[in-house]
Amino acid sequence: MVYPIIKRTIFPWTRLYTRKVNGIKNLPENAGFIVAANHASYMDHLMISAIIVSYYNQKLHFLAKKEHFESPHQRAWHEYVGAIPIDRKKGGKRALKIAISYLRKGRIIGIYPEGTRTLTGEIQKGKIGVAILALGAKVPVLPVGLIGTFQILPKGKLIPGFKRAVVNIGRPMYFDRYYGKENNKKVLRLVTTKIMKEIARASNQRYDY
Repeated sequence: MVYPIIKRTIFPWTRLYTRKVNGIKNLPENAGFIVAANHASYMDHLMISAIIVSYYNQKLHFLAKKEHFESPHQRAWHEYVGAIPIDRKKGGKRALKIAISYLRKGRIIGIYPEGTRTLTGEIQKGKIGVAILALGAKVPVLPVGLIGTFQILPKGKLIPGFKRAVVNIGRPMYFDRYYGKENNKKVLRLVTTKIMKEIARASNQRYDY
């Protein structure tokens, strides 16, 4: 069993904040894909993990900024949940390589293409890391839209408000036609934009970047 303590404590608690999950039927039959979602709250990790980990019974490896690994207790937690440290100042190349190797082994990677939590609740411009992963590992991307997590626990707030969110899981996106072009910046931006538009649609937003 993956995360025995979390599955018995944190996941049930997380479901109290989840009003509805739409699109469970869109989950790929097999692991080895990328979960890409909008990012407005730390609640996002828990809600997505509760769904993915429970369904596949394997870890969901989120890319997390390396600052989360600096203190002993944070490092222990992030290593336990299988997070991959990403150094944003150096472009995150090492983290992306690790994530690609995981994907090729059939693992599941979670990423927020925006790179950080929104301060307004509105979707931000996506970074091309998600496209590098998809094309480099040759795996599908599962777009996920989270609605309401910003109202539960926005950046800067420590105690979640008791409101409930909706999780919309979109259909897997395949980019076979772009395989082998992971070094083409125009292609990477094109793929990123396609993914971000699906995330925006799933979260009832518009993506105008």
